[in-house]
Amino acid sequence: MPELPEVETVMRGLAPVMLNNKVSKVKLYRKDLRVPFPKNMEGELAGLSIVSLKRRAKYILVYFDGGLILSVHLGMSGRILINPKNNKYDLKKHDHMVITLQDGVQIIYNDPRRFGMVFILKASELETHAAFRHLGPEPLGNEFSAPYLVESFKNKKASIKQALLDQRMVVGVGNIYASEALYQSNINPQKLAGEITAKKAEELVIATRDVLRRAINAGGSTLKDYRHTDGGLGYFQHNFQVYDQEGKACPDCNCNIDKTGGIKRIVQSGRSTFYCPSKQK
Repeated sequence: MPELPEVETVMRGLAPVMLNNKVSKVKLYRKDLRVPFPKNMEGELAGLSIVSLKRRAKYILVYFDGGLILSVHLGMSGRILINPKNNKYDLKKHDHMVITLQDGVQIIYNDPRRFGMVFILKASELETHAAFRHLGPEPLGNEFSAPYLVESFKNKKASIKQALLDQRMVVGVGNIYASEALYQSNINPQKLAGEITAKKAEELVIATRDVLRRAINAGGSTLKDYRHTDGGLGYFQHNFQVYDQEGKACPDCNCNIDKTGGIKRIVQSGRSTFYCPSKQK
């Protein structure tokens, strides 16, 4: 599933072609994804000018003049591709939505597994909308801090890894980047969230931000379906320290792989976690 760095990368790829442009037409090729497409979506968006693009958690938000927002969630396998103006495009299998802009550029939403979501809301409803009202702070924002973590995780019996994946606590970190941030901050992923100290919380905040920023700069991680808006791949997967590195030597400590067996893989809440037991306490 695309996480914060992948969604941020897609949003940044869309901005140069969508900003200050207008929607010419919208064409839908099925009635629904995980939820139905909005009723009269084609008519509601046609002619509107795009004034800004933002990301909230794993949602891409396209702001229009007049106060409407088009919200797009990529789900498990969603992709958004840009077809340049004056370039003939042949519809592909699993292309479910095509937005044609005034200058002829096409924005294509493709989703083989159809777990994505597309809906329209008013900007004034954003904080109270069902999809957003439960969301925690952005990990790259000022609200995500050591005092916030200590207070939010107080008395939590869940593991620190599970807590990082809880969208009510902090949004968008995701399974891969939680493993990488915990490794970088020397925290065992099985440690109870309620036991984190202020010092370790500060280290975790710094590590989480660093991992996410480096992943954004690398265009995200491509493991299966994820692609950039130009069809290219992310390459942060080449920088993984522990994720998907089971049995390999820990890159940042002197543990004896013959004795320790290298990086370990465990399953937490049905998700794979990778860590170094010697380094992460």
